[in-house]
Amino acid sequence: MSSPRPASRYGDPGFRRLALAPALIAAVVLFVGIALIGDGTFVFISWGVSVLALIVIVFAMQARHWWWAPVFAAVVVLWNPVVPFGFDGPAWLGAQYLAILAFLAAGILIKVPTPAEGTRR
Repeated sequence: MSSPRPASRYGDPGFRRLALAPALIAAVVLFVGIALIGDGTFVFISWGVSVLALIVIVFAMQARHWWWAPVFAAVVVLWNPVVPFGFDGPAWLGAQYLAILAFLAAGILIKVPTPAEGTRR
């Protein structure tokens, strides 16, 4: 009895991590942003983090992992470049690290099943 899908070269894990790429990019942007806290160019970090958090929210909802939505909605609000809060100091530095951890955890844990051959989502 054969499987309905041909096995891929690396095996078939049965799921895809769609949020992994934007989460990793956001983690890198946040890490680079640590050096720019308080600088005028931090607004570019804020734009990137906010957009990537929105993308992760979309992938989380597609995967039916709705519990990630409030976490990244908070990231969108805190890092929003339109009405910046102007945070500074060690609390903001800690928030940067917490956001990095949240993005990495979400990128690893948000998974969607691989669709069967011939079906569409």
